[in-house]
Amino acid sequence: MIKRLNITNSIITFGFPLLIIILMIAITKSRLFELNPGALSIGITADLLFTVPFIYFLLIRKKNIPKITVLSLFVLGIVITTFIIPKENQLFLDQIKTWFLPFLEIGVFTFILFKVRKGLKSYRVNKNENSDFFSTLKVTCEEILPEKIAMLLAMEIAIFYYGFISWKKTKLQNNEFSYHKNSGTISILIALIPIIAIETYVLHILLMKWSVVAAWIVSGLSIYSGIQIFGFLKSMFKRPFSIETNTIHLRYGILSEANIDINNIKSIEISSKPIEFNDTTRKLSPLGELESHNVVINVKNENAMIGLYGVKRKFKTLAFYIDNKEEFKAELDKKISLSE
Repeated sequence: MIKRLNITNSIITFGFPLLIIILMIAITKSRLFELNPGALSIGITADLLFTVPFIYFLLIRKKNIPKITVLSLFVLGIVITTFIIPKENQLFLDQIKTWFLPFLEIGVFTFILFKVRKGLKSYRVNKNENSDFFSTLKVTCEEILPEKIAMLLAMEIAIFYYGFISWKKTKLQNNEFSYHKNSGTISILIALIPIIAIETYVLHILLMKWSVVAAWIVSGLSIYSGIQIFGFLKSMFKRPFSIETNTIHLRYGILSEANIDINNIKSIEISSKPIEFNDTTRKLSPLGELESHNVVINVKNENAMIGLYGVKRKFKTLAFYIDNKEEFKAELDKKISLSE
């Protein structure tokens, strides 16, 4: 009975806004719209962008659904309106995109940063272990947005945070270990930035002869790629490996990470020998064979490694590079023996 009631509530909550959206789309295909496209375009735009999100808010206000999901319907309304309303009747929509949408984006960004800051303060007060910005950011985004969208947003915010906001030098604690000092990944990423800059300049000059728009689009994408690489690079200095009471956190910047329960560790060995990588044997670095390794961990049960934008891969053997491998192994062996 309770299950049937929950299904009914879900149908009403999501079905009613969907019904209005379908109705608006149907109106744009009707004879009525052809007779009076100007006024109806304004009305349909207002309904899709404001009425539907408002009704959805009324339906979820007493439910355990994040209120910020209302913004998802607003964005969906913009996308749908852009496709169903003729371009010559999109003046109202263009005004909203120009004047309202930027403030909304800034508001969402500020709200997320506020939540992350609050979460970090809470972690510092309630936990002895060091809090981590990116981990807190992901949790915060997942609380207010669907999982996949949350991961995309968290990654984009983290790129700019580590690249341009976080400049304070990270001091390693006794349970933390660096991996960037002699890492091949750092050299590769540093080398890529000037290569992208030169390539962008050359392509821009060549494409300008064909299409100004195409030239600036390609240049914009190349510049953003450079910004991403810079963010990836700096995040490796900010997110060291750490050994906690029951878990080891292997955070390879924001490029990849794995959290392994100490009780799940089968063996750990210091080794730089070549390994044949497959579906269960992986390298923590996304650069694969381009990055050397000096530590190999084998686990009893399959563990998950999280890559860029939340892509998950299973492993039973994980290879990675660490600056102070002997101290890392000694500390981890001590934790393993205490847990047995």
